[in-house]
Amino acid sequence: MTTVTPQSTSTSDSGVSGLLKSRLQQLLAFASLIAIYAFFSIASPYFFTYDNFTAILFSTVVIGTLAIGTTFVIIAGGIDLSIGTGMALCAVMSGVFLVDLGLPLPLGVLAAVLFGGLVGLVNGLNIALLKIPPFIATLAMMLVAEGLALVLSDSSPIYFNDVPGYVELSRGNLIPGVDFPNAVLILLAVAIIAGVLLTRSVLGRYTYSIGSNEEATALSGIDVRRWKIVIYTFAGLFIGLAGVMISARLGSAQPATGMGYELQAIAAVVIGGTSLSGGKGSIVGTLIGALIISVLNNGLQIMSIPQEWQNVILGCVILVAVYTDRMRTKDVSA
Repeated sequence: MTTVTPQSTSTSDSGVSGLLKSRLQQLLAFASLIAIYAFFSIASPYFFTYDNFTAILFSTVVIGTLAIGTTFVIIAGGIDLSIGTGMALCAVMSGVFLVDLGLPLPLGVLAAVLFGGLVGLVNGLNIALLKIPPFIATLAMMLVAEGLALVLSDSSPIYFNDVPGYVELSRGNLIPGVDFPNAVLILLAVAIIAGVLLTRSVLGRYTYSIGSNEEATALSGIDVRRWKIVIYTFAGLFIGLAGVMISARLGSAQPATGMGYELQAIAAVVIGGTSLSGGKGSIVGTLIGALIISVLNNGLQIMSIPQEWQNVILGCVILVAVYTDRMRTKDVSA
């Protein structure tokens, strides 16, 4: 007869407790989103409109895309500071591929996205093979990407006036007669794909495992170094996609854009319940976090709050999110 030992019962209870805490965090984040949205709706008559609602979703695309890729990295126990300038570099590369080299639209977009994967691959190799700490490796890549974006563009914007259909990737409306940007639909599609991969694939399973206990994962026979490279490369594809989305939205590749996006994307991931210690997180939570960032930015702008105070408020939100994560990690380890 099979018996259940106290240890196995404890492990099962711990797993159920962790799942409940994760769901509770998502609910709290969603409740916070609703509360913030309600506050700005009351505070300004210009906030609660359909046009502004679509504007919020539109502004969430870039942050959300970057945050989705970053979710995999942070769950695996890493960090990526290069996503903002990496996005700007990929935007410039989309200009190089489509304007300078004259590649067909689908091929040029694919090349720009894959170039983001190359940025992630270099990060992964530096971290996994050279054993450089993720903070330092991606900080170095942040500076390299910033410099390359300026060098390749001659420090000038690259315009897509002669590339038919490129701007429509972001601003166009796939649904006739409905003012709903394509970029939002693209974000929704990649979020669903990323969510499935995170919860239903080997990539997701190993991402959680490495973040939860890297040593135990290695001892179980999994090539941790190889999977770290895969995770960073996969996250890099979202950097490339974000570069395409922001350049299509602006109608130009701006080499100086990107700085600061890494902080907002990481903040969205943490606000959504992903632990900076690794091993916990979800795509749904990340999207909620990205929406909170966008709603805050949009509402504060509508209320004519000075930019410096917007930064102060956003910084406080990040501090609260990180402190909450710290307390949650302490409770789990206690």
